[in-house]
Amino acid sequence: MDDGGVELDAAAVEFAPVIPNPDKILCVGVNYRPHIREMGREIPSHPVVFVRFPGSLVGHGRPIRRPSVSEQFDFEGELAVIIGERARHVPRDSALQVIAGYCCFMDGSVRDWQGHTPQFTPGKNFQQSGAMGPCLVTADEIPDPSGLKLTTYVNGEVMQSGRVSDLVFDIPSLIEYCSTFTELVPGDVIATGTPGGVGAARTPPVWLQDGDTVEVDIPGVGRLRSPVLDERDVTTP
Repeated sequence: MDDGGVELDAAAVEFAPVIPNPDKILCVGVNYRPHIREMGREIPSHPVVFVRFPGSLVGHGRPIRRPSVSEQFDFEGELAVIIGERARHVPRDSALQVIAGYCCFMDGSVRDWQGHTPQFTPGKNFQQSGAMGPCLVTADEIPDPSGLKLTTYVNGEVMQSGRVSDLVFDIPSLIEYCSTFTELVPGDVIATGTPGGVGAARTPPVWLQDGDTVEVDIPGVGRLRSPVLDERDVTTP
């Protein structure tokens, strides 16, 4: 608790996404080497960037929706970067200076809809299908994000485990690339990619079901918990 602040019981509050209405949510696909191998893809020559809409995300502890039109609802734990200042044409050697902080991200993916075309957008933007949180850890607390480790649990079982150092395009490279084609502004979110172990790559595939719980744990950043509910069981706020 900061001096002069108010201490609240985390169990008694409702979490919103860390950034409730960012100007941009830029997500990076096929960016961890183990995930590239398990999906049978080639290492891309440039970052694979797609967008999520703010309405596709919920906060920590809030239910994520399993869409009624698909059985292929998958989990993808990620580290998200939150931009702290206006930035354009940022060189990689100064890219970490424009970061406000970091948080956990669950990029819920509707795989059959994601595969309708080469563009990922439909499968990544179902209402309340992903999550971010629980809080923002400021950049001064994490001087070198490449040392972070990420683990995704489903119902307490480890499904994904990886290190940020396994990224094909590291965080400075992503900021350099994204700030070249668009101006980054405070509150923009860059989700950096997911490690190997996703449900779609397993034999047989493992899809999220009503009643499951997904947790994304990044020591030093937080542990994001997302219960899964069928779309018909979730009341739209």
